Amino acid sequence: SDAHRSAPGERPLDRPIRVVIAKPGLDGHDRGAKIIARSLRDAGMEVIYTGLHQTPEQIVATVVQEDADAVGLSILSGAHMTLVPRVIEQLREEGAGDVLMMVGGTIPRDDIPALKELGVAAVFTPGAPIDEMIEFIRAEVPRARAGA
Repeated sequence: SDAHRSAPGERPLDRPIRVVIAKPGLDGHDRGAKIIARSLRDAGMEVIYTGLHQTPEQIVATVVQEDADAVGLSILSGAHMTLVPRVIEQLREEGAGDVLMMVGGTIPRDDIPALKELGVAAVFTPGAPIDEMIEFIRAEVPRARAGA
């Protein structure tokens, strides 16, 4: 079957889930992103935290380089409707459009449907339980890896 074939750029199904956590734009507050990164690590995932002030191009380069299964963008600046479409567009251009995209931060409820239409799999607003994120990633990544 095709499940055991691993072409270049194809993620082996049995390796730990790899997640890039990124802070795009000019937002200088990353305590929440660091807490999430640590929690995902504690849950057995490999986490690559990019640090502050990342451009969409830098984030996508990290996702591709690290062969990530998922990317979480933490945005508190209000620039999510500008930054998220740029990251999604870049991922598709780099052939990584299947990477699970999550957004967290101060996202107005009214913007959530538009983000999901763009291809964001989940939006986590402040106070969302971290366990919910972990369960979401654990459920969705195998589905994405299987090409569902």
